[in-house]
Amino acid sequence: MFTFLVDAAHAMGAPPAEGGGSGSAILGMLPFILMFLVLYLLILRPQIKKQKAHQRMVDALKKGDQVVTSGGIHGVVVNLKDDVVVLKIAENVKIDLSRAAVSSVKASAEGESTSS
Repeated sequence: MFTFLVDAAHAMGAPPAEGGGSGSAILGMLPFILMFLVLYLLILRPQIKKQKAHQRMVDALKKGDQVVTSGGIHGVVVNLKDDVVVLKIAENVKIDLSRAAVSSVKASAEGESTSS
């Protein structure tokens, strides 16, 4: 009736010896260490690089830069404050945006074209 339990107990094998427990603990952690390493290399590291590049781009903003916001608004930087960028999007139309809302610089004030 309960032969499946007995079979499962035999399949597990004997418990490890007293001296061999430390080596198996490291081997047991190895898959988790490898998964974290792959996660870091494939996901976290590129995201950190992208954030740093975006921060450098935002810090380098200056008057006259043509930018695109994260909402898709195209404009020219008219004024820069601490965390606020004033964009001119049409004649007599200016909007205040957070610096973080600038997603890319189409052309800088010197006329060179850049993208992020």
